[in-house]
Amino acid sequence: MTCTQTVIKTTSKIAALARLGHINHARQLFDQMPHRDSIAWNAMLTAYTQLGFHHQALSLLCRMRISNTRPDHFTFTATLSACAGACNLRCGTKLHCLLTVLGYQSYLPVNNALIDMYGKCLEPCSATGVFEEMKLRNEVTWCALLFAYTNSGLFDAAREVFSVMPRRVERAWNVMIVGYARNGEVEMCLGLLKEMKESLCRPDQWTFSALMNACAEALEFWCGCMLHSFIIKSGWSSSAEVKNSVLSFYAELGCLGNAVKVFESGGTLTQVSWNAMIDTYMKLGNTHEALRVFQLSPEQNIVSWTSMISGYARNGRGEEAAMFFVDMLRTGLEPDDFSFAAVLHACSNLALLGRGEMFHGCIIHYGFHAYAFIGNGLVNMYAKCGDLKGSNRAFRDILHKDLVSWNALLFAFGLHGKAIETLQFFEQMVVNGVKPDNVTFIGLLMACSHSGLIGESRALFETMQTIYGLSPDKYHVACMVDMLGRGGYLAEAKELADKYCSVSSAKISSCEALLGACSAHGELGFGKYVVETLKITEPHNETSYVLLSNLYCASGQWKEAEMVRKRMADQGVKKMPGCSWIEVRNKVMAFVAGKNSDPFMDEVYNILQYIDFEMRNPYFGDINC
Repeated sequence: MTCTQTVIKTTSKIAALARLGHINHARQLFDQMPHRDSIAWNAMLTAYTQLGFHHQALSLLCRMRISNTRPDHFTFTATLSACAGACNLRCGTKLHCLLTVLGYQSYLPVNNALIDMYGKCLEPCSATGVFEEMKLRNEVTWCALLFAYTNSGLFDAAREVFSVMPRRVERAWNVMIVGYARNGEVEMCLGLLKEMKESLCRPDQWTFSALMNACAEALEFWCGCMLHSFIIKSGWSSSAEVKNSVLSFYAELGCLGNAVKVFESGGTLTQVSWNAMIDTYMKLGNTHEALRVFQLSPEQNIVSWTSMISGYARNGRGEEAAMFFVDMLRTGLEPDDFSFAAVLHACSNLALLGRGEMFHGCIIHYGFHAYAFIGNGLVNMYAKCGDLKGSNRAFRDILHKDLVSWNALLFAFGLHGKAIETLQFFEQMVVNGVKPDNVTFIGLLMACSHSGLIGESRALFETMQTIYGLSPDKYHVACMVDMLGRGGYLAEAKELADKYCSVSSAKISSCEALLGACSAHGELGFGKYVVETLKITEPHNETSYVLLSNLYCASGQWKEAEMVRKRMADQGVKKMPGCSWIEVRNKVMAFVAGKNSDPFMDEVYNILQYIDFEMRNPYFGDINC
């Protein structure tokens, strides 16, 4: 067999392995080739791109360039798609320059890939530039430009392109519907569906999937139900894509009965279907059923594991989430950024510093520590676990810091009572050209409030409106009311609450802050007035009863306090019991107020009494020394 025949045969095997999803075996075969032509390189590049391994595709392109193999139009089509998938504008722009130098700018598939890349990298102007220079265009070209505008939220421009298209194919309608769906414009989506039917274009599985996803995002229950009935009449209910979107819709809205009916209705069940059911049970707090579905599913992929980990974390079962992550690693499955984010969230909720540090090591091992999404989670995790230095280290490791990164460390300083450092960090943030948002000012006001920096808080509250053009929401107002109330400025706090709290939710949070201040300062008359306001807006809110009872106790009116507690019990309002926990020898020990079921409770009480005695009698400790 000649060398050329061997290359052709091996290239065919690589393509076949890739089609079966065996990308590692395909790469091994590729690396073993003594001679490679451009077709072999393109086969491996296309395999990586089609299977979503975009970074590997771009890395392989660098090796191809070093090997002096000349790229062709197939190379550029595959690698531009990889740039689009990875949202790597810098690499995509370099490829644009290279293909122009090599004379491939007139190839239709290459230009279509360029427009798609610029569209996915949120560069609609560059996409338009490529489009206008093209002499030959097809339906793919028009749809790619349409996507570039909708993906950037430029719907007026998208409408103009849509109106002048030579032929509005189904894909063009779907691009418009998907664009509006992502933007939460359910009515626009339904309007386009009506226009689509009138134009004699038939909606397909992608149309219905986009519409159902739009209803799920906007929590439009009745609209989603009507659309579901239309899907059944149209005969698309058995399509795997449509079925999964309907299932996800009911899962998102917590409609367990409907979700189970769709799941058990027959037809094709994909891994997405099983994952949607896991998510449904987790959202309803039924972790046992979620685990059962997970165990019954024919295959557990990274999404299945991540759904379980994030579900356990959401339901306050951080220890199970951490154990599940470890079990996932034992199966040989590689974690991704979402699974790491889920387990970090679990560690944050339970303040599991030891576990968090272990997972940080895994993150470094897999190379995710520089990613903003993961780095932000690490900053938050260390802050909630009481390790401010760890938060600082995680922040410095983030390669491309975004606004969330800066806000996360700003909140970390505030959480640890470092108000001055919080203000200094804010100044550093502004100097670095990062524009603060509403969340930034919530962190600043909270830090100042807990440290009693009233003057600084007033200045910040004014600055966010006059300099940054941000309107205060209920959280900013609640912070200000809480701080003024703590400082004894109750009249000013009430005036601020009345000025900004037109919405009931904002009024509730501000009234709770005011009531807390009244309790702290013993302002019984004013406190009773605030309670009456709270009873009107939210009669079953436990906070108002508890704070009023505390206020009576602080004033020595024990009988009135008891009457408040009795009224609370009569109306069926229950107080959430206090809970604390500690991690000892990699096991979380939880303590709930009113429950003494822990087997070591006697020993805990003895140690607490001993500590209490030493605190009250410090001289005994000196004698023992």
